[in-house]
Amino acid sequence: MKKSMLAVFALSMMLSITASASPATQDNQSAGLLPQKSYERVVKEVRHELVMLPYYGVFDNLSYKVDPDGTVTLFGQVARPTLKSDAENVVKHIEGVEKVVNNIEVLPTSINDDHIRRDAYRAIFRNSVLSQYQMRAVPPIHIIVNNGHITLEGVVARAMDKQVAGMQANRVPGVFSVTNNLVVEEQEKKDDKKK
Repeated sequence: MKKSMLAVFALSMMLSITASASPATQDNQSAGLLPQKSYERVVKEVRHELVMLPYYGVFDNLSYKVDPDGTVTLFGQVARPTLKSDAENVVKHIEGVEKVVNNIEVLPTSINDDHIRRDAYRAIFRNSVLSQYQMRAVPPIHIIVNNGHITLEGVVARAMDKQVAGMQANRVPGVFSVTNNLVVEEQEKKDDKKK
């Protein structure tokens, strides 16, 4: 009895899956576009693969865009040249990815920038308000240093954390400018509720 009920359940699931592959989905496939579920899976897998790169860290910033035709465009800045090619290699092996456009910028090597990175890291993550962000495998605050200019990228929980991070980065000796692109989670949630 249980086997026959399971068989009926499995058959009905297969029929519903087949039915969900509607003519619109078939039109997308014939037009070279990924079905919605495949597109969402590719987006999640790209993010996962980039975050799991062994040398991806606080001094790198990676972002991406997935087009419905399976093209993945990589953006950001990295301190190590190998990270640019590693990012491209892991993404191009994801099922559903047809093409990878690698627009990742490799930051110039500079002893001064290395000193600024170290000092900015200490200034930000030794601060009592921001020290909580250091405890993650890849901290959500990324410090990008390019020829003495700091750009803060990532996500923080509160507007005050964003302000404190900017102030701490501005105190680092030898810095010409600080651009604070940190996104505040509280603000994102409020914006989502308004929609």
